Amino acid sequence: MTSSKTIWNAQPIDGLRDNSSGEQSRRTVQRSLKCGIQRWILPIVAAAALTALPIFAGAQALTSSEDAYPAAPVTSSRQIDVRYVRPTQATMAGNYVFDAFGPYPIAGSLILAGINQETNSPPEWKQGTLGYAKRFGSDFGIAAIGTTTRYGLAEATKEDTLYYRCECRGIGPRLRHAVVSTLTARRGPDGHRVFSLPALVAPYAGSMAGVYGWYPSRFGAKDAFRLGNYSLLEDVGANISLEFLYSGPRSFLARMHLNNSHGSPVEGPNK
Repeated sequence: MTSSKTIWNAQPIDGLRDNSSGEQSRRTVQRSLKCGIQRWILPIVAAAALTALPIFAGAQALTSSEDAYPAAPVTSSRQIDVRYVRPTQATMAGNYVFDAFGPYPIAGSLILAGINQETNSPPEWKQGTLGYAKRFGSDFGIAAIGTTTRYGLAEATKEDTLYYRCECRGIGPRLRHAVVSTLTARRGPDGHRVFSLPALVAPYAGSMAGVYGWYPSRFGAKDAFRLGNYSLLEDVGANISLEFLYSGPRSFLARMHLNNSHGSPVEGPNK
């Protein structure tokens, strides 16, 4: 009688152990995924920032020199793109609509929502169609707010934050150009590059709006900063795609603005 009772009670316990083991394995996978992403964020962002600072410093030094000696001829060491044509307001408006609400942000949000659904993040939104819809709406909203912030601040600071492919050759220089372009922009009629505050602020503006707008109440500033890092890393990946994905003038990728888009002049080794 005692032996029978022991076997009867052991089955639920074994089931609980199996569930606990499965849950622990799932959490271990999620933790490894997050740690892997976070390990790459800071080096990439730091590299972009450190490489962009000399550009910003050089532009500032040139401006100070021009103010101090207005009558003297100035020999500029900065690279002036004689082929640069600043986009018109109509072009900028069209690109804003495309970048904020076009197929690219929709596709990106669908993929990111699928990843969040798989990792059940945040768990308060649960699973199923409704949970996926909440995650998609959240990711799309964060991206749209970030894009709106970038274009709005760029308009206020008179910057051109659109992506222009590198005129250089080689994987290394082109990759460096794509990463640096994440935190730089063009300014003035000559299109010289400067450190871009709108490009830096935009990812965190979107994540801050999401955390304090519709995320569960337990999320705070740390989570907004973490999500902003992810958004900045996505911008780096988008620039790398714009740099290396080839598309002819009539290809589908060209119509999706995934290669030398935004009305910028055709540049680089793939012209």
